[in-house]
Amino acid sequence: MAISEGPDRLEGEGATALAPPPARRGRVRLRRAAVMGVPAAAIAATMVVLTAQGALAAQFAISGMPFVVRGDKLTGTGFGQFGGLDQMAPGSPNAGDTGGQVLTIVTAIRKADITNLCQSVALGGVYLHITAGADPNNPVHADALTTDSTDIAGKLASFDNIEIGGDASTFDKPPVKGPLGVFGQQADTVTLNSFRQTNYATTASKFTLPGLHMSFSKKGC
Repeated sequence: MAISEGPDRLEGEGATALAPPPARRGRVRLRRAAVMGVPAAAIAATMVVLTAQGALAAQFAISGMPFVVRGDKLTGTGFGQFGGLDQMAPGSPNAGDTGGQVLTIVTAIRKADITNLCQSVALGGVYLHITAGADPNNPVHADALTTDSTDIAGKLASFDNIEIGGDASTFDKPPVKGPLGVFGQQADTVTLNSFRQTNYATTASKFTLPGLHMSFSKKGC
């Protein structure tokens, strides 16, 4: 609600007129948005807030080319999940009719271990293929891991002390908070077995990949 300010009386000899009230500053009211199923245009107004709060994994212009991440097992502590919006570079040839925006599921994990990681991205008939952490005793490790996904699937997901439906801006378990008024969930721990994600961005403060292997392949993950 805008604050109404009263008129100021003019000072001076014989002056009785009232000065016009100062112009009111317009304010943008951010409406509550659901995590999924919201048109990109409806959530675009929250971009500045999301970035300021560190809610977006993609704190950079995404390429707009999705990549697949698969693993035998992911275990993590400090889990959180909520909606986000990624932005492509202006004039990106991958924008299509999206306006250069992709509505995503932001998953944030304070510390994560991934066994038998595979990542691939399609490059016009060939895939850039990355594998690491094949040894269960020496998995891939990430600190402050965030992924921006449009699809997440797994054979089994389990959580300890999960809270579903909380305001993402109040979260204290994951490494980042979500925007005010946005539906989210958080948990002490998360375990995903035989998982697969379609991602547009991934960030981490530290990413360790034992047994790293990069190559071009005719098949993706």
